[in-house]
Amino acid sequence: MLEKAGMFRTGSSGRNVVIMLIGVLTVEYALHGMDSLKGKRRIANSIKQKTRNQFNVAVAETGSEDSMTRLRLTVVSVSNDERHLQSRLTKCLSHMEACTAEEMVYSDIEIMGME
Repeated sequence: MLEKAGMFRTGSSGRNVVIMLIGVLTVEYALHGMDSLKGKRRIANSIKQKTRNQFNVAVAETGSEDSMTRLRLTVVSVSNDERHLQSRLTKCLSHMEACTAEEMVYSDIEIMGME
């Protein structure tokens, strides 16, 4: 299966090297009526904790730390199966949209291969 999908290549020792896949989900929310960073952090921490508990992924706030009207969260997961990784991140996206009343204005899933 991995050979067909191009998920491994021959290493310098002549052995097959499985490529590790890294999935990155970026989600951005518009925070309407938010007037403090403390309120924003409460929302961010709630979404991050619920997502970590449900999917065992890494979640961090990225790129919008000083804005009170935008919240950008990045989710990262690692796998050796692209279908599994895509499925997990798609489920994370659905969960993150459903677990808060805040408006999701952007989302992107990117999968990268590493040796």
